Order: sequence, then C-alpha cells, then structure tokens
Amino acid sequence: MYTLLIVLTILACVLLVFIVLIQNPKGGGLASGFAGSNNLMGVQRTGDILEKGTWVLVIAIMVFSLLLNITNPGAGTGSNPGLELQKQITPTATPTAPLQKPATTPATPQGQKPASVDTTK
Repeated sequence: MYTLLIVLTILACVLLVFIVLIQNPKGGGLASGFAGSNNLMGVQRTGDILEKGTWVLVIAIMVFSLLLNITNPGAGTGSNPGLELQKQITPTATPTAPLQKPATTPATPQGQKPASVDTTK
C-alpha cells in the first residue's frame, strides 16, 4: 500500500508538471487554438480543462501525501527516531588508553631551591 501511494504521488507530480508547462500564462498555449469556438460539439475550451486538471492533480497530491504520512510503516513500531539518533551521536565506549600527562619541569629534592638564573647581566 505504501509503495502504491508513492508511485501515485510521483505520477501525479509528473502529470502536474506537464499540465502546467502546457498552459500559457497569458491565455495562449493550447487554449489559443480553440479561442474562437468555446463549445464546439460539446467540448469545453482547453484552458478550462487544463485548469480543472491542475486543481484535481494538486488535490490528489495533497491527499496522497496525507495518506503516506498516515500509512508510514516506520511510525507504528513505537520506536523513537530521535532516541535512535541520539544513541548514534553519543559515544558508546570510553577510551581505553589513559591520557598522557603534560610535560612538567623536573622535580627538585625537598630541601633545595631550584637554581635561579641571573638575567641581569
């Protein structure tokens, strides 16, 4: 069912693109060839048909999108996608090697002061 709705949505989108490209924004396009005969042998003007087709396809895309959201197979499992994403972001293992201590000055024996360097010369 989910795959069928995806295919129908894509098909409606492609048809909508073609119908919009056929129309001319200034009233020309296919409608201009039939401008003289509004109702020849029971056929309406092409512009009206294209306009109605556009509305039908737009409504169909909205309905298919809502149905896709309702029938989403991953939504009913009870899993929280945000929680799964957080588990992937946070590290699961701590580093095994201890961090190295920064280099320090050599320690002096307890009774002695460190040798001072005379920098006044």
